[in-house]
Amino acid sequence: MAAALGLSPSHVTLLSAACTFTAIGAVALVPPTATSSLVIAALLVLGYALDSADGQLARLTGSASLAGEWLDHCIDAAKAVSIHLAVLVSWARFLDAPPAMLLVPLVFAAVASTFFFALIAVDLLRRIHRLQHPDAPVVERTGGTSPLYALLVVPADYGLLCLLFAALWLPALFVPAYTAIAAINGLLLVVGLVRWHRSLRSLSRAS
Repeated sequence: MAAALGLSPSHVTLLSAACTFTAIGAVALVPPTATSSLVIAALLVLGYALDSADGQLARLTGSASLAGEWLDHCIDAAKAVSIHLAVLVSWARFLDAPPAMLLVPLVFAAVASTFFFALIAVDLLRRIHRLQHPDAPVVERTGGTSPLYALLVVPADYGLLCLLFAALWLPALFVPAYTAIAAINGLLLVVGLVRWHRSLRSLSRAS
């Protein structure tokens, strides 16, 4: 549809950002109700879908660019942190949460930011290595495509987080589920950092 309308990948990226940050703003500013929670979840899911569509549009139209990729990453980086800070504001304003409880979204924001940077950095370093050592043997990466692995990393899927906001108006459900996802993401980050560090060391040895 975007291609038929003559939209560029950057246009789709900005539409994704508009949906996502409207929802994030609503989390922080609007008292949670059943209606507002469903609207927030719908906007987050739409923003997530559009975030995937911009890359697909770039490949379809042959219009991929470094500037477009940079814009996409900048918006993703802002989204990764701000969605959890919005939860923190929501809990402080509408739940009158104690300080200890507010540590959950604060820590989740740090975990999400580190996760995002680590993923981008390891991909960038692998690209640089391929350019610097075009004749180096390819080091196979294992464990990232099995059904078990896919199941274990579901809590790290941003789409699951988007859907969870449909329950924002139900603190008895949202708070423990969000906290559990935060804890699992923290564990996955530790495991991921170890794996990525080992893979980069393997690349260095292979070259």
